[in-house]
Amino acid sequence: MAPPTSGTAPGGTAVILKSVRTLMFAAVAGLAALSQAQAQWPQKPVTFIVPFAAGGGTDAFARPLAQQLDIQLGKRVLIENRAGAGGTVGASLASKAAPDGYTFFMGAAHHAIAPSLYPNLDYDIEKDFIPLALIARPPQVIVVNPEKVAAKTLAEFITYLKANPDKVNYGSAGAGTTHHLAGELFKSLTGTKLLHVPYRGAGPAMQDLIAGHVPVVFDGLGSSAPQIKSGQLRALAIAAPKRVAAFPDIPTAEEAGLPGYEVATWYGLFAPKGTPPEIVDRMKKELATALQAPMIKDAWERNGSDVPDVSGAAFGKMVSSEVTRWRKVVTDAGVKLD
Repeated sequence: MAPPTSGTAPGGTAVILKSVRTLMFAAVAGLAALSQAQAQWPQKPVTFIVPFAAGGGTDAFARPLAQQLDIQLGKRVLIENRAGAGGTVGASLASKAAPDGYTFFMGAAHHAIAPSLYPNLDYDIEKDFIPLALIARPPQVIVVNPEKVAAKTLAEFITYLKANPDKVNYGSAGAGTTHHLAGELFKSLTGTKLLHVPYRGAGPAMQDLIAGHVPVVFDGLGSSAPQIKSGQLRALAIAAPKRVAAFPDIPTAEEAGLPGYEVATWYGLFAPKGTPPEIVDRMKKELATALQAPMIKDAWERNGSDVPDVSGAAFGKMVSSEVTRWRKVVTDAGVKLD
């Protein structure tokens, strides 16, 4: 009987080494193919998930940006509106999108507020996304339907509200949005009582404001700018420390007699966590170029926003600071979801 042997049978080592080499070559080939695909990105249309209904403030900046990127990338950039729950439905969908560079998320200040108001979110704005760039930051504005509100000034409007507590509704882009908190801050500072009516985005709220179903909205200037210019809406005050160049006749809240009322919103682009760094870097460069395009600068000025220069890690730090800031605002104001 032959003695027992240990180790690999004759020729086995060669077979194993050949298998290892095959696997290594396959892995290298796979990485090369992936690298080539990323270098050729995009090879098909890119989608921006906008977490509010069409026609709102997010749309006012997302759509011109998409048009400019169409030109730069040579591929369509599509807008997919996924509204609901103060923008958290769209954010949840975007956080679970394939991180392949073909889906991005147009977030907003609302998403820094949401963690303080929605305890059961299934995504984390700070951990589940890669911050690409701050896109725009228009101030909030108090706008009324001139056929439903006789007041010509903010002081007159406040006087009317004090004489009619709980008789005036205000619309917002949804519970927990900057529109909602701007309204709550206004109530706190003025000692007035208004009833909150949340919508599935600034667009539907704006439609009902124009139709007269709600008399006032504490809106982002981006979505109400066209209606202010056309005379469909009357702007009582800008919630900013200085007047906006495109709307020089609208006083600041402090000038109108309401010091301390300052609320701004912002919009930024994110990628799902896991998106290849080559694509992240490429998109950041494309965004920097797009934001300097004359078409974008003109559109931003018309909508009352500057053109920010905040991207990558700096934008991420800004988002984290906003989450902290709004948590304090929500706590101090005792804001509750309707």
